[in-house]
Amino acid sequence: MTETDFTGEEAVPTATLPLDAWHRARGGRMVEFAGYWMPIQYEGIMAEHQWTRDNAGLFDVSHMGQLSLSGENVAAALETLVPGDIAALKPGRMRYSLLLGEDGGILDDLMVTNEGDQLGVVVNGAVKWDDIGYLRENLPDDVTLNHNEDYGLLALQGPKAADALARLVPECADMVFMQAARATWNGHAIALSRSGYTGEDGFEISLPNEALAAFADALCAMDEVKPIGLGARDSLRLEAGLPLYGHDLSEDTDPVEGDLGFAIGKRRREEANFPGAARILGHLADGPPRRRVGLLVDGKLPVREGAKLFDGNTEIGVVTSGGFAPSVGAPIAMGYVPRDHAAPGTAIAAEVRGKRVPCTVAAMPFVPHNYVRKQGG
Repeated sequence: MTETDFTGEEAVPTATLPLDAWHRARGGRMVEFAGYWMPIQYEGIMAEHQWTRDNAGLFDVSHMGQLSLSGENVAAALETLVPGDIAALKPGRMRYSLLLGEDGGILDDLMVTNEGDQLGVVVNGAVKWDDIGYLRENLPDDVTLNHNEDYGLLALQGPKAADALARLVPECADMVFMQAARATWNGHAIALSRSGYTGEDGFEISLPNEALAAFADALCAMDEVKPIGLGARDSLRLEAGLPLYGHDLSEDTDPVEGDLGFAIGKRRREEANFPGAARILGHLADGPPRRRVGLLVDGKLPVREGAKLFDGNTEIGVVTSGGFAPSVGAPIAMGYVPRDHAAPGTAIAAEVRGKRVPCTVAAMPFVPHNYVRKQGG
């Protein structure tokens, strides 16, 4: 019998990652996320969070969409949908960008890499099928889009990540933040970048599905590496002030409101030829009506997504991410407030279980980033 949901429509089964059995064998507690069964924790979120801060944590992010775009003038074609300067990307370099709707709302945030013969694009797992459809519909016919479903994606994050990975892939040692390279491991073609989603130094490694388990085993055999779940990934990215699409960013948010103005290239601002340019450039010039901000929470009660924000008795905004921050030792959050409430130090309150919890607008990141950048850069 076909499973159906309460509307009578056929339910979409939760997918499994290539490493599903690997996670379960190591005690991973699996939850549904972005349409997949994924490990939320192994030993515990607090312990895994701190391990990544001090050592090296291995994250399975194979739910992300790994795309390849090729064809003549592919960079110019992609620029019709994103505000970043893709044409200026040199081979082996990567850039954070945003897939925009016609009105400048954010459809997804993504990473674009110049791989020499093509562009590599990594999109969020929860919306990857929507992204693929949108790209295929809006890119010209002479651009070829491939969804690399036969490749998985691992992230090794933390201060000891480089030393650990270099034992398997020596090429990684000389890389810097937002640099990418191709290499081989045990006869398998792999792609790696010095990047991640924790605020720590680290790498993302793309490799064939059939090689994932052996590669993960080789890393976790090292004393400084442990598998880490989604729970710590979320607390680490929150401390790093990094937004999560579908929570802190959405179609109703433009890049300036999302505090992502850095993703709009200088040339692109001058040319004003990206989706929603009039709205977005107006917000850059005059200030957006609201802005994503960090929040330090008084006391020990966590403030979660959906909590309303108040100035006195006036509702002014909403929390989009929140929780306890192990490295801060207190609850933190991020959310949207009017621009006249967005300055660090502004006192507001969040409503939690009918009570008002004092909060202070704070600059992000809450914990400094530890990226390895180019010397002098």
